[in-house]
Formats: sequence, structure tokens, C-alpha cells
Amino acid sequence: MKPILFELGSFRLHSFGLLVALGFLAGSWIASRRGRAMGLDPQAIQDIVFPWLLVGGLIGARILYVLSYWQRDFAGQPLVEVLAIWKGGLVFYGGLIGATIAGAIGIRRKGLPLWATADCLAIGLALGHVFGRLACLLNGCCFGRACVLPWGIRFPADHATGGVWVHPSQLYEAALNLLLCGGLIVWQSRRPHGPGQLFALYLMAYSGIRSFTEYFRGDYGVQSAPTAGVFTPGQSTSVFIFAAGLAVWFLRRPRSGSTGPRVD
Repeated sequence: MKPILFELGSFRLHSFGLLVALGFLAGSWIASRRGRAMGLDPQAIQDIVFPWLLVGGLIGARILYVLSYWQRDFAGQPLVEVLAIWKGGLVFYGGLIGATIAGAIGIRRKGLPLWATADCLAIGLALGHVFGRLACLLNGCCFGRACVLPWGIRFPADHATGGVWVHPSQLYEAALNLLLCGGLIVWQSRRPHGPGQLFALYLMAYSGIRSFTEYFRGDYGVQSAPTAGVFTPGQSTSVFIFAAGLAVWFLRRPRSGSTGPRVD
């Protein structure tokens, strides 16, 4: 755990902010490369990531975090704390929703094919999320529940875990997102599909990953979600994300007689 990498006078370099920035850069890089392979303009794809996905994703992720943890983290605090995203406090599903809305607007403004571009960006999302979970590890958030396994990790004694050995839940999800990124690239290259199906596959696969890794999370307190005590908030949201992905998958199936991916 190292939330602050170094200090120079009044300047502090927060590990969370740095790794999130690196995640956007890595995601933009792989998305533009996949776009080139699909016959899309790689620079136009980067122009979607910056600023559309960046701004939309951060706003969505922060809004959902603030709404979810207002009483715990923000009630009675100066309102400026709502904007302090460099300290951590982002909810991925909020970022996914915000980035999807902003990205769709940006894609239309750039005149790119909506679904084919979304497929390339989905690969970038998977890679960028690897860095996001590493950011959580260094920041000490999204931590796991207690465990006695040899690969358990310990945070400092004054951490919310109390210094006990816990599951490295952040590393679990980082590793699975890396595998997802590679799997999407292979699937895009080798399997006939309709534009948008790769994006749908990402939604379904990630919701499964998230539902699995949530079982190892130990950072949830009393939640107001209707499913509290049965599912975590992340698992509850995953049900809707999976359903959305499944709907897109069937709606974007290749037309009869298609032999490969089409761009539209």
C-alpha cells in the first residue's frame, strides 16, 4: 500500500491518479491498434478516448461513488472533497455507464461506425482496468476479506483491515481483466462476428469476472441496496450489465450468409 508515491514540497504524486492515467494511455494505445487492424482511423479512436471516454468515465465513476458513500465519506465534509478523485473513490460501473454515453456521442461526432468502434474500445477498457485495479491495491481500497492462504497480503495495522491477512482481490481482478483483454483480441481476430458483438462479449465476460471477484471483497459495510445480505452492490449491478450485453449480442448477430465481421 502506497497511496502517495513521493512528495516534493507541497506537491504529492498520488499512485491512484498516476495509475488511472496510465490505464487510459494503455487503453487508448491498444484500442487504436485494434482499430487500425479493423480498417478504422487510429487517431480518431484516440480522439474518442481523450476527452470523451476520459471525461465521461471519470464523471460517471465519481458520481456513483459519491452517491453510494455520501454518508460515510462526504457528509459534513467540504464540498471540494467531492472533486478530489486523485485520492481515490471511483466506482467502475459508474465509469462504464458514463464512458458509454460520452463515447457514443463522440463516435457520432467523429463520424466513425458506432459498433465497430465500440468493439475496439472494449479491448482498451479491459486493459485500462488492469491499471485501475493496481491503483486500488496501492491506494488500499477495494480490499479483500480475511484469508489464511499463502498468497494473502497485509496492509498496515491502521488500515481498515486491521493488519490481518486478506485476499489480494485487486490482483485477482487485474489478472482476470488482462486475460479478458487477450481473449477479446483473439476472438476479434479469429471469429466471425457482427459489429457490437465484441462489446457485448466484454460486458458479459466482465460482469462474470466482477461477480466472481466480489466474493473475495471485504470492503463493503452496511449497504442500502435492496439485495444487501445476498449479493454485493457490484454483483447486483453485474446482473443488469450482463443482461445488457446479452441483448446487444443477439441484436448485433451477423446477417444470414455473413462470413466475417462487417463494419457499421
